[in-house]
Amino acid sequence: VVTTTASALAAKSATTTIPIVMTGSADPVGAGLIASLARPGGNVTGVSTLSVELNTKRLEVLKDAVPKLARVGLPQPPLAPGSSRAISNDLQMKDLRAAAPYLKLKLEEIEVPPDAKGLESFFKTAKQKQVGAIMVIGIPLFAERKRIVELAVKYRLPAIYPNKEYVDEGGLMYYGIDSADLQRRAATYVDKIFKGRKPADLPVEQAMRFEFIINLPAAKQIGITIPYELLARANQVRK
Repeated sequence: VVTTTASALAAKSATTTIPIVMTGSADPVGAGLIASLARPGGNVTGVSTLSVELNTKRLEVLKDAVPKLARVGLPQPPLAPGSSRAISNDLQMKDLRAAAPYLKLKLEEIEVPPDAKGLESFFKTAKQKQVGAIMVIGIPLFAERKRIVELAVKYRLPAIYPNKEYVDEGGLMYYGIDSADLQRRAATYVDKIFKGRKPADLPVEQAMRFEFIINLPAAKQIGITIPYELLARANQVRK
């Protein structure tokens, strides 16, 4: 059982016979994990997070939260070219680059230096480039979520995150899948495989339950007012 595109690719490169159940791949077809959602065709199956499509939705939400937004900063951590994480990141960025012009947004892809002061450097550069908000994508920066949230407040930059745990640390907004529901659904695949079903014959399901969380104390710290219309769309508003 694997939780990301990167770990699914690593597992698939290690074995073509042991069944692999994925619980969090953004675009399993695009990543080459399966032949199609309906007929996976190999030893990989499970549930897809729709992360590529969700990134576009997060960009829309960010624009709604900051109506005059023109530039969005995206931290780009160092990734080895051709690595599973780099492949996953490229898939997500390709979709975002296509979506940005329709939202009249300019994406500022800013490298995060691989050192202790890397994140601070990212935020300083974002300010220099007149970025009005930031958007974190993917998994590589997840371990640094508390520091990212702290720096977003320090530099007064609204942010939307790909994992609910960022909001638990004090982050502004989360829009994405209900991860607990996804894990439960993945467990049904494990059960079917143990009972004799082949991964190749088990269609990959897509995420169906989503969460939109807004953290008002974070908005106050950053110094922005979330429009009422956006608050009404959230299924959880933290006060």
